[in-house]
Amino acid sequence: MTTKAEKHAAIHAAALLEFDAIQSAQRDERMQCLQDRRFYSIAGAQWEGPLSDQFENKPRFEVNKVHAAVIRIINEYRNNRISVDFTPKDGASNKKLAEVCDGLYRADEQDSGAQEAYDNAFEEGVGGGMGAWRLRACYEDEEDDENEQQRIIIEPIFDADACVFFDLDAKRQDKADATRCFVLSAMTRPAFEDAYDESPTTWPKEIENIEFDWCAGDVVYIAEYYKVEEKAEVIHVFRGLDGQDMMVPASELEEDENKLAELQATGFQEVRRKRVKRKVVHKYILSGGGILEDCGIIAGQCIPIVPYYAKRWYVDGKERCMGHVRLAKDAQRLANMLRSWLAVISVRSAIEKPIFTPEQMAGHTHMWSDDSVQDYPYLLVNPITDASGQKMPSGPIGYTKAPSIPPGMAALLQITEQDLQDILGSQQQGDEMQSNMSGKAVELIQTRLDSQAFIYMSNLSKAMKRSGEIWLSMAKELLIEDGRAMKTVATDGKVGSATIRTPAYDDKTGKEFLENDLGDAKFDVWVDVGPSSNSQRSATVRAVTGLAQMTQDPETLQVLIGTALANIEGEGLSDLQDWSRRRLVRAGVIKPTDEEKAELEQAAANQPPDPNAEFLKAEAEKSQALSQKAQADTGQSVAKTAQIKADTLKTLSEIGIEQPPEPFAGQPGMPS
Repeated sequence: MTTKAEKHAAIHAAALLEFDAIQSAQRDERMQCLQDRRFYSIAGAQWEGPLSDQFENKPRFEVNKVHAAVIRIINEYRNNRISVDFTPKDGASNKKLAEVCDGLYRADEQDSGAQEAYDNAFEEGVGGGMGAWRLRACYEDEEDDENEQQRIIIEPIFDADACVFFDLDAKRQDKADATRCFVLSAMTRPAFEDAYDESPTTWPKEIENIEFDWCAGDVVYIAEYYKVEEKAEVIHVFRGLDGQDMMVPASELEEDENKLAELQATGFQEVRRKRVKRKVVHKYILSGGGILEDCGIIAGQCIPIVPYYAKRWYVDGKERCMGHVRLAKDAQRLANMLRSWLAVISVRSAIEKPIFTPEQMAGHTHMWSDDSVQDYPYLLVNPITDASGQKMPSGPIGYTKAPSIPPGMAALLQITEQDLQDILGSQQQGDEMQSNMSGKAVELIQTRLDSQAFIYMSNLSKAMKRSGEIWLSMAKELLIEDGRAMKTVATDGKVGSATIRTPAYDDKTGKEFLENDLGDAKFDVWVDVGPSSNSQRSATVRAVTGLAQMTQDPETLQVLIGTALANIEGEGLSDLQDWSRRRLVRAGVIKPTDEEKAELEQAAANQPPDPNAEFLKAEAEKSQALSQKAQADTGQSVAKTAQIKADTLKTLSEIGIEQPPEPFAGQPGMPS
């Protein structure tokens, strides 16, 4: 029988070999990503490499235009966040549970500082090509030993291009098809030995034959190793008295010895069993020497690592990625070289200097060197001795020439500037926008500027969608406590609360169920991308205000003004926007939230009656009463007339007088 140590040794050996293959295949591409990030973000990095040797002992100037272009894209993203939205698969059922999941996800984002994780991944992706973040389950209160409730936090992964590696068979951009993943982290030797009570010197010698160096100098590398496994499990199917089937895993029956008896006592009978396979994720912590920690099966069926690629391709069977920097590096280097060489030429003296022999300057060097300060009226030189020994006065034997700028340098510098604008996007047009320009012109300019950021935002939305899928998979297994109250956050940032797994009654089916049970959360995950630029919000305001000038209907005008207030930006407008939203909700233009719906119902109940409405209601009731009285009087008169007629006929019959004939229609004097 295989022992646990032998099993771990086999897993460790296979993991090291696989990581070595992954790292070898992606090393060159990942190294370029790292160099790109250094190129735009670290002073002096644009001269790294062979270029530095050519300009040794010469000025090396940097005018970093790449940095400004990257920051513009980052600012565009930060101004237009992407949010996760859960929607029912059939588009109708469980809408309320979907809204609860939205609120819980936003609460986990807020409490764990997820914006830092998203921002770091986006910046590393735009700069180098790749970024990443992780989702992790943790206890809600780490200091309370009795509180076993867990939540999900979203954490950044720094230097993802150097530490996050998925298996080579994973082809999807979001790595949803990955079955293995490594996340490296570096530790100092003392920290490693204190944490894991072992030394790298005790590692097997075979580790040295692996290409990746797990112990490089004073740094020791460890890795989180995620492995997707398929576990076969027996599912027991029980049928209740109402004919409905309930599926119970065998593991649940083993964990709870009374579960089977409870089901049988409530009328459930086992009708069949089936064997199913489900995916689980096993996590290990390993080093070059072995498995340091077996973390077991973690929550969810997905590897909780979310990669982000700014631009990504598969070429020659290899995954390749890049950001906004790589294509501009050569143009930026050339611009730096030209500026540095131009500076060297320019600082050279443009004044022609006389050239003398040493004999001419002997004894007079101090006068020539101090002339720029003392401004002597004349300068002295020694005479030159001819071949016969006679001294004869002589001037300089020549003059230095001022350096000349090569004619092609100016043209090359201009071409380089144009290349940078073509690659990075010209911000100059945005700077030249004037306040009196038409709105359409502003939109066109802003669209050209934003077009550089479209692909980065689109690829980030794929990563955010994957993050929502992983969160939902984890939440189904973590949020299982009955009656647990949890914090939620609405789209406008308002904090609320939701209670999960609360007993409820369905009036339509007449059955009891658990409300807000995430075990029933079968949702699609979508992402909502904000406006591509502030100008589009401004365009909305302009369009709405333009419509407001065309309408005379007060109600329509109120709706248009409220829409404009919702899209306008500026300080101190939040209260005004809240007031406008309440008006639109009361008018039925905006669908109210549950809180707003409760406020409307309470306001309607507490609102005093309208005097005019009460007067009209009383008048209507009075008119109705008079009408009913008139109808009653008319009936009474008809009945009285009939009674008189009957009495007359009775009297006539008693005295023997025949009843006169009834008049008929068409007789003269009678109505037809």
